[in-house]
Amino acid sequence: MNSSDEHGGANERTVSTRVMEIVVAGVLMLLAVVVMWDSSRIGAGWASDGPQAGYFPFYVSLLMFIASAVTVVTNFVSNARDLSNFVDRSQLVLVLKVLVPTIIYVISIGYLGIYVASAIFIAFFMGWLGRYPIYKIAPIALFIPIMLFMMFEVWFLVPLPKGPLETALGF
Repeated sequence: MNSSDEHGGANERTVSTRVMEIVVAGVLMLLAVVVMWDSSRIGAGWASDGPQAGYFPFYVSLLMFIASAVTVVTNFVSNARDLSNFVDRSQLVLVLKVLVPTIIYVISIGYLGIYVASAIFIAFFMGWLGRYPIYKIAPIALFIPIMLFMMFEVWFLVPLPKGPLETALGF
């Protein structure tokens, strides 16, 4: 019995490893082009006093572009294409259980501030995935953002995004 039979067989099919390799390589190529363009804009050559600011980022991005292009070309010309399942549906569900709330958390930072959003995020994960009782969730969900506030705002004097609660409290 192979691993796809253990997890539900053909209905577990999502996307092939080959497709994911091409997509990731394409995204990395695009990122490399953006960095190369910006490095050229600020100067990617060699000046009389040494390398310009964009010299090393340009060449690192060029190497990244070439490596990604090789991955894309290899996937299109190779006779040994990897058509295996990249991820099973059950594995994808586990990833999405973390990814979707994390995206919501990042978006909510702009509206609630990092400290309130973090408290909600910690409480949500402890309750939903950890299944902890509220008497364990509340102290941790409050303590960690308060300690982060103390560390960044008070001790290091590094302002982080604040929301309406911090504004109401005068911060």
